[in-house]
Amino acid sequence: MNPEQYVQQKAAASGSSFYYAFLFMPRPRRAAITAFYAFCREVDDVVDEVSDPGVARNKLAWWQGEVAQAFKGQATHPVMQALMPHTSSYQIEARHLLAVIEGCQMDLDQTRYLDYPGLQRYCHLVAGVVGEVAARIFGQTDPATTQYAHRLGQALQLTNILRDVGEDAMRGRIYLPVNELQQFDVKAHEILKREYSERFTALMRFQAERAYRLYDEALALLPEADRRAQKPGLMMASIYRTLLREIEHEDFRVLHQRISLTPLRKFWLAWKMQALGRM
Repeated sequence: MNPEQYVQQKAAASGSSFYYAFLFMPRPRRAAITAFYAFCREVDDVVDEVSDPGVARNKLAWWQGEVAQAFKGQATHPVMQALMPHTSSYQIEARHLLAVIEGCQMDLDQTRYLDYPGLQRYCHLVAGVVGEVAARIFGQTDPATTQYAHRLGQALQLTNILRDVGEDAMRGRIYLPVNELQQFDVKAHEILKREYSERFTALMRFQAERAYRLYDEALALLPEADRRAQKPGLMMASIYRTLLREIEHEDFRVLHQRISLTPLRKFWLAWKMQALGRM
């Protein structure tokens, strides 16, 4: 299996909504975003799949070294071998990849966030920076598009957090800010035990409203000159905003299940944005 086949398999096997947005891209850009996405999956999987925190830290440290070596022309991992030919064309820098690794390291060191600004820092590293790189690969021409990409990344990550509250609780993690749990009188042990209440639903509705605002703000920040090029990101916004509505429709019953959209529905939403330019 060559590096290009490896990253393609990694992206397809993830079942992520991102994969559906990639399908409509020209081949060179699709190859670049697939390799970058595979990198993000590799480092994220270290945190999710390695049970020993010490081993996970060592693996992330290895990835930091691999990034440094790759930008010196000595990539050894197939993901980096697939990604490096695209870094110059799309202005992908080592700092972008290292920021994603730093965000994954936060998952090892921190299971709670005291307030939303603290959570924003995490979201910026694991999603905002990813959005910045993706926007460059999609064909950014206006510097202002970076701000749109950061805001959209925040919205997507917050949607992920709301979808995964139950799964994260099983790992002992709660990403919902502590001061907002206190505001709605939701106890951490209730989430860890996956207990529903009207207070929990109110907290989740508060979070969902924040996510909707972030989507609106992101779309308002996108320069018209880049709207056509950024269609893959708009596909993601459409898919994830629909997912957020589905979570809301299910009355935020996310503690015992993972609410998701079918592959066909994701493809339809992506196609509608590509063909008709609307969500």
